[in-house]
Amino acid sequence: MAHIAIAGAGLAGRLFAWSLAGAGHQVSVFDVGHGPEPLFDGQGAAAFTAAGMLSPLAEQEAGGAGLAALGWQSLALWPGIVAALPDTSRPALQRGGSLLLAHGGDRGAAARALARMPGAQALDAADLRALEPALAPGLSGWLLPGEGLIHPVQAMAALHAAAAGVQWHWRQPVLDVQPGLLTLADGQRLTADWAIDTRGLGARPTLPLRGVRGEIVALTLPGHGLQRPLRLLHPRHRVYLVPRSAHELLVGASEIESEDRSPVSLQSAVELMAAAHSVLPQLSEARITRLDRNLRPALPDNLPHAQAEPGLLRLNGLYRHGWLLAPALVQQLLSASELASLETP
Repeated sequence: MAHIAIAGAGLAGRLFAWSLAGAGHQVSVFDVGHGPEPLFDGQGAAAFTAAGMLSPLAEQEAGGAGLAALGWQSLALWPGIVAALPDTSRPALQRGGSLLLAHGGDRGAAARALARMPGAQALDAADLRALEPALAPGLSGWLLPGEGLIHPVQAMAALHAAAAGVQWHWRQPVLDVQPGLLTLADGQRLTADWAIDTRGLGARPTLPLRGVRGEIVALTLPGHGLQRPLRLLHPRHRVYLVPRSAHELLVGASEIESEDRSPVSLQSAVELMAAAHSVLPQLSEARITRLDRNLRPALPDNLPHAQAEPGLLRLNGLYRHGWLLAPALVQQLLSASELASLETP
């Protein structure tokens, strides 16, 4: 049994804590947050302000084949992770594919994007309507098969609750992480067999990170009928519309190059909701339940940083791909350290 100290209680930190505790290790987690639940105040773990889309085909457009390969690895891992969580707290998970949509004037942009998405399947109007009857007429659509969706808030809560024996230390910012050593903001130096750094933007200046703003609008609309995530090619943003349940949806934009944590602006909210309404007309009757924003940690190349050396694991820079990439990268580092595994027997 090893003593392991983890800096950061976001998605990666919770995956590490849950798997390592399950393997019999002594695990302590230190995080700047107030506690395990989200406040939706622009602070805290970026994983809470996410749609939970598991979209390796769509993200290949900008991230390339390597990112897509990691995404498919994560998609293979998620069902086993969810199945290993207690029945009463398992997060919603689906793999029914997603749709890419475009209005008539954006078909050229769609063609350029699709050239970098091998595997996307063009749909005629009848096929598109059969998959999603509630969509507005006149849209062009492509099916991205095999893609999925997980409920981030449920998954974060389940991983925390299922990490039996883990010691969680909240309101404990970590200033530095070195092999076998965490230095806290209050000056404490904590030694361990292994130190794991998943602090996100808190890892600056060790890593050259920047914050990329993401915004979401949470809606309620009983009987909305949407079955799978939608991505709309939009002149300014890649807008997504995601069903969370039979009466809940999320509308969001994947990336805004800003470190502003202030509340969502009127312009952003209007643009996001107008774009979503243009593909799902019945959203005119939806009710807004939350406007949320947060910063995703990104490196200059927008690719993740995964580092393993004796006594130290680092994982950061997951950008907008946290839910898509975290399981594969955590598994990669666990395998390198030989401490545990996310793979089910």
